[in-house]
Amino acid sequence: MKTSLKFKTASQLVQLIDAYFIHIKGELKATTKTSSRKVWIREPEAPTCSSLALFLGFCSMDDYRTYEQKKRYRQGLGYARLRIEAAYEQQLFEKPTGAIFALKAMGWNDKPDGAATSASNTKTLKVEITNTGPIPAGSEKEVAL
Repeated sequence: MKTSLKFKTASQLVQLIDAYFIHIKGELKATTKTSSRKVWIREPEAPTCSSLALFLGFCSMDDYRTYEQKKRYRQGLGYARLRIEAAYEQQLFEKPTGAIFALKAMGWNDKPDGAATSASNTKTLKVEITNTGPIPAGSEKEVAL
């Protein structure tokens, strides 16, 4: 299946990205003044990289990532990814499990900077015990009162 992108220029891409974020907010049906209940024509959606890729006309995430590396589109697609990451980051305060999984898949790390992550990064600590003083007693019988 060939990718059928909906943009030809970087500025068209940015406009579509903005349209995507408006689209996922959903669409409310007009309500009466007496009713405080929200009725949705189209329910709000959480932002995701794959739904953004589909909205932009990509057929796969590989195609999306290829365009993300192109200098011409890097800034717009990077901006979109950052907006999605920000949405996941907000979810950390409400339902963190799925957000943590998604952020790790996007390259986030939950280990402090500089933490050893593999056997090649581990360091060996050599401990040497030296006797400095009387030899400890082996039992209570050896202790003089």
